Amino acid sequence: MPRPKKNRHCQVTPCPKAFKPNRIPMDRLERIPLAADELEALRLCDLEGFTQEEAGRCMGVSRGTVQRILAAARHKVARALVEGAALIIDDDLQ
Repeated sequence: MPRPKKNRHCQVTPCPKAFKPNRIPMDRLERIPLAADELEALRLCDLEGFTQEEAGRCMGVSRGTVQRILAAARHKVARALVEGAALIIDDDLQ
């Protein structure tokens, strides 16, 4: 049985809930979910310039966990940009 997930402290509250390519209706796009902790890791490391260790302290998780979250988030963002998919920010996912 896997260990339960640790609560992750997320300070970011996204205004838009989705980013998508212009002029393409949402119902014709693939939707890629981005969890709140993934958005927070992107904000702390890529926008604010924190190290993964500093981000881990802010989020209440280990550096290794931040590294895994960040890798998943970057993959999803890159995929949405390259493939023209919609990026759906989901506060409930963590």
